[in-house]
Amino acid sequence: MINEQTCETLRKMKLNAMADELTHQLEDQTSYGTLGFEERLGLMVDAEWNRRQSNKLARYIKIADFSIPNATIEGIEYHEDRKLDKAEILRYATCKYIDEGHHIIFKGAFRNELSRTF
Repeated sequence: MINEQTCETLRKMKLNAMADELTHQLEDQTSYGTLGFEERLGLMVDAEWNRRQSNKLARYIKIADFSIPNATIEGIEYHEDRKLDKAEILRYATCKYIDEGHHIIFKGAFRNELSRTF
């Protein structure tokens, strides 16, 4: 009974992922029964954090109104006529250039497609 009230209170506080994780933990006592309070609380907080970050990213993608919202690095086609260096593209995919304070300038016929993937 108290667990249901706790879940309901979490939902009223807009902590839905924590409530879902608590419900999951209560239903699966064999997996979570051996964990201590702090570990279980940590899992609930992580679940809430991950859901919020995921929702935030989805919201940003929607606001950005990308013409191809699902463009990925893996989806780039490396044809000979494009003269793309796969190793270099994968190096840029690590985003270290941002940490180093560098910029990328795409030139050529496929610059729009490449810029959407990054």
